[in-house]
Amino acid sequence: MSDRRSSKPGTRGRGRARGKAGRKARGRLKPGDVQALAVDLGIEPRRAELLRLALTHKSAEQELELPSNERLEFLGDAVLGLVVARHLYRSHPDLDEGALTKVKAVAVSEPILAEVARKCGLGRYLILSKGEEQSGGRHRPSILADALEAVFAAVYLDRGYRAVRSLILGLLADHLLAIERDEHEPDYKTLLQERIQEMHRTPPTYRVVSQSGPDHDRTFVTEVRVGGKVLGRGTGKSKKQAEQAAARQALGQYA
Repeated sequence: MSDRRSSKPGTRGRGRARGKAGRKARGRLKPGDVQALAVDLGIEPRRAELLRLALTHKSAEQELELPSNERLEFLGDAVLGLVVARHLYRSHPDLDEGALTKVKAVAVSEPILAEVARKCGLGRYLILSKGEEQSGGRHRPSILADALEAVFAAVYLDRGYRAVRSLILGLLADHLLAIERDEHEPDYKTLLQERIQEMHRTPPTYRVVSQSGPDHDRTFVTEVRVGGKVLGRGTGKSKKQAEQAAARQALGQYA
């Protein structure tokens, strides 16, 4: 049986059955409310402390003397990558390694994970320091994405691979379907930015090197550089399209 057939979480039906109780309690939600989060996600944790740990941002480590979710985030990133890679490998025998890599990069990117986390209402459950809370950390994409990965790790450790696969594919179902239908346009600029940041380098910059054609039908050529080095060049009918094309070419160096 392929992952495509098992893309709907087996536990989500039970979660929806208890959704009414969860909605009634919504007004009483508070950071670290593991039971309410479990209802929202449609999961049944055996070890609630793992899920609570997944919600604890590093900013709370010193202020509240709590261990952070960073180790879980590390594991969750790997679990997420495996689940999505396996799903894409089995669902798309027509795609080569390069195409699979690029599609996977989009599916597990910070923007998508943050969007999924927002739809889950994950931000309201996060345990943050007062300073991080006041600076908007509960809505910050990087914190939401990292916490979601930590949640995946917690579910994996608590309930095993099948449970976390069901959860991940259920939460990412709409995005994966859009990608499979070629309806999802990858944000190559964001992907390149993330890749460069992983290497601890200065952020990429974009520069229009030429433009041609009449005002109503312009063509732009743009270069993307890092530290003075040209990583890619792209062409488009708008500056935005040209920048995306340049970022896409640059990403080919890291595939």
